[in-house]
Amino acid sequence: MTAGAADGRARVVEDYRRHVGEGVARVAETLGTPVEERSEGPYVWDSAGRRYLQCGGYGVFILGHRHPRVVRALHRQLDLHPLATRSLLSGALATASAELVGAAPEGLERVYFGCTGAEAVETAFKLARANGRRRILAMRGGFHGKTLGALAATDRLAFQQPFRPLLPGVEFVPYGDVAALAAALAGGDPAVVVVEPVQGEGGVRIPPPGYLAGVLAACRAHGALLVVDEIQTGLGRLGTMWGWDVPGEHPDMLLVGKALGGGCVPVSAVLATAAAFRPLDRAPRLHSSTFSGYPLGAAAVTATLAVLADEKIPDRAARLGERIDALVRAALDGVPGVREVRSRGLLLGVELAAPALAGRFSAALLDAGVLATPSLGADTVVRLTPPAVLEETDLEWLDTALGAAAAALSAEETTWRPPGRTG
Repeated sequence: MTAGAADGRARVVEDYRRHVGEGVARVAETLGTPVEERSEGPYVWDSAGRRYLQCGGYGVFILGHRHPRVVRALHRQLDLHPLATRSLLSGALATASAELVGAAPEGLERVYFGCTGAEAVETAFKLARANGRRRILAMRGGFHGKTLGALAATDRLAFQQPFRPLLPGVEFVPYGDVAALAAALAGGDPAVVVVEPVQGEGGVRIPPPGYLAGVLAACRAHGALLVVDEIQTGLGRLGTMWGWDVPGEHPDMLLVGKALGGGCVPVSAVLATAAAFRPLDRAPRLHSSTFSGYPLGAAAVTATLAVLADEKIPDRAARLGERIDALVRAALDGVPGVREVRSRGLLLGVELAAPALAGRFSAALLDAGVLATPSLGADTVVRLTPPAVLEETDLEWLDTALGAAAAALSAEETTWRPPGRTG
């Protein structure tokens, strides 16, 4: 790093310390975290000019960074009309809504756009209440956001405790256990059930085959509304357009976000049946937001959906996912402290034996120029969420980085011992 780049980074860290948060600055200083400056495709460059392979980003970058078709659409909309007056109709919003409904499971006819995943969750819970379901059944290990309502359904005590009391009427049942869900539904008032096809922040937890069909059947049998949270898993991430895998059926609401803005702008959405959406059809002002469906975001949605279809991104994600899964398993086979590798499509989780080892694994990947993502609901799991645009040379880069990370974990074994191990 040049003296100028070092001085620039020091100024960024100091501004973080003074204005963004002392905790973030302290961690960045300890780890020597670089300052990201630009991005394109599967790459990110820091302020010193070093290039990184994007395999993190919390699932946002399924198209990579700054996909040219999305960028062109954003430039056109920015030059024309970026934000809505909220007094007139928006053609960009109408188009994006129609395109998203066309790409969704059949039966989901209404769309409400937001900016963040947590905002979509809050909207779904409000719709559930407006439909008479004030009881929420969520899953152990689930993660739905950190706003007050979404946090109540996020199974992480460390995030909940400082803000209690949270939204009342929330119960948790084991993920992957349809019988436990059915028993809980039978034992109380009509409810709304929220579930992820794969638990991303929970550590890439994959349910047994037929799980979502069983959840749907239990909800229908007990008059519950079903909300499927695809904020992270949707739009090709799992190697299919959606994680929802019940042919000919649909949930009452499906939540989408992360990749919906093409990796360029923040957008989220609630897709709902006409019946579930009826309270807002009757009284639109019950739930609204200044930036809901803003034209710039709507343009990104339309362009993103076109790219997903034209470039067959879900199929590419499935093929790449198989190859990356094989690379990860081969590199980490027999490495001390590695408990398990779990994956579906381009959502991969490496579970380590302790949080410190997860941190060491992430740091070693970063040293090798690969960005990974921690799991906010599972401190021992490091996630890889690469874009579906990696080329052969990128896979070679990733393979080399995985080898370096495996070596770092093996070296760590000289100072770390699993719980209960002696000698």
